[in-house]
Formats: sequence, structure tokens, C-alpha cells
Amino acid sequence: MAFAYYKRLTRRQQGIYRRSNETPAVPLPNWRSLRPITRRLGEVLPDGDRGRVQEICTELLDRMADGLKIRRARILVLARRPSDETEELHGCYTPAPEGGHAVIKVWMRTARRNQVVAFKSFLRTVLHEFCHHLDYVLLGLGDSFHTEGFYRRESSLFHQLVPATRV
Repeated sequence: MAFAYYKRLTRRQQGIYRRSNETPAVPLPNWRSLRPITRRLGEVLPDGDRGRVQEICTELLDRMADGLKIRRARILVLARRPSDETEELHGCYTPAPEGGHAVIKVWMRTARRNQVVAFKSFLRTVLHEFCHHLDYVLLGLGDSFHTEGFYRRESSLFHQLVPATRV
């Protein structure tokens, strides 16, 4: 399936796709200082206080961007996920317009039951959308595709921010 998708891309897009796969991780130089912010997010999220969650997400992404020495993206935490009959939207990334800021939108409540999303799912959505930002401003890719490298970068960020739990 991925091969059929790849074949439909233009030569330029195929080059971007290949370059995306070449970067499996994004080391955060300040990962230790980010873990307390991530922990706070996990504590506050279940309360469903959208404003507080947005404050913490803003702090997290701003500090990640600063540590990587890249332009910041603006994050908007919205309430209930938009949906249709078959799926719901978890997040959305809009690249920066000329002279503006990129915008990340994430939703913190499920579409059908209006329940607050589980912490790991929510954080992975935030990081997923931030990875689109990284594709443009850190890696200098002209587009952002859901490649294997993309998902590995997302996981690399998650594992730096959330300590492995012992079983």
C-alpha cells in the first residue's frame, strides 16, 4: 500500500519522502527539563480544564522549540473533536504563512462521548502535530508526509518526555 502511494507522488515529493525516512529521531537537548512539564500535563488533563491544558502544552512546545533552536508554533487546545460518520479529527497542523506562525490544533475530548482523551493519546497527538512543524522548520523538508521516519521521530520525542514505566 505504501509503495502504491509513493508511486503517485511527484519526483519532488518522492525526494522529500525519502529524506523524511532518513531521520528516525529528534534528540531533545533539554529533555530532562521537559519531563516535569509533561508530568503536569498528565495531572491536569483528566480535569478537562481546556485553558490550563493549553497553557501547559504551550509551555512544552515553546521549550521544545527553544531547545532545538527553531521557530515556535502556536498551539490551540480545543474541546470536542470534529467528526463525521466514520472518523474524528485528533489534530491539525497549518504551516506558517509568510511572516506568521505555524498553528497546531488538538482536541482534548472525544467526539461521541465527549470524554477527555487519555493522556498518552493526547500527548502523542500533540507530538505528532509538532513533528509536522519539525519537518518544515528543523529538517527543511518542503512537505510533511506520514513516513516511517516521521512516526519514528514522533516516538523518539514521546520516549524522551515520558519515562518508561516499570511493570
